[in-house]
Amino acid sequence: MGSGQLSSAPLPRSFFDRPSHEVAPDLLGRVLVHGSVAVRLTEVEAYGGPGEDPAAHTYRGKTPRNAVMFGPPGHIYVYFTYGMHFCANLVCLPEGSGSAVLLRAGEVVEGVAEARARRSSGRPVPDRDLARGPARLAVALGLLREHNGLDAVLDGSPAGRPHQSATVLAGRPADPATIRSGPRTGVSTAKETPWRFWIDGDPTVSPYRAHVPRRRNAAATSVGEAPKS
Repeated sequence: MGSGQLSSAPLPRSFFDRPSHEVAPDLLGRVLVHGSVAVRLTEVEAYGGPGEDPAAHTYRGKTPRNAVMFGPPGHIYVYFTYGMHFCANLVCLPEGSGSAVLLRAGEVVEGVAEARARRSSGRPVPDRDLARGPARLAVALGLLREHNGLDAVLDGSPAGRPHQSATVLAGRPADPATIRSGPRTGVSTAKETPWRFWIDGDPTVSPYRAHVPRRRNAAATSVGEAPKS
């Protein structure tokens, strides 16, 4: 890991107490630590609040599933999608707002062996692919359903929070000249909203894919798009 990234200061709660499309590009280059694995964020997507962003889980209001998004900023919203994957988001704006940033990709900078063991399916996984994509990132970090609602802001000293297992460190913010934006991946509504942000040229950024409607068939167990956050 680059010198100083893990020793950098945790981001304060006020960092997340802003609109998601402002927080998202500012997250690039920051480091999310969960347990013994740390990921430098290289690609994210912003999602707005109720009635604002048709692609967001909160567009139609608060539900048991998305309740964490309406909680305090800086908490992790984990959701299960397509019956097989978990994805992780960081909540933005004051409590009650229902907005978040989806963590799409990153570079594993600490705990590579553990991340590789979690990702391994019998074949070697290149380092660049360990957290390349939102589901892969969640797997690499070991984020599961039980981590939904986990506070990623370290208020006070670590000794005051012995059970703290997730933190977002300041890391090395991406050079603004390297940050790109464009449409979000795989959404069927608000297709042109340019709230996907990534570090240009970083090999861990996932490929962009436009939404492709899924075919209906007798074996289908769900209908419709699974929104990103």
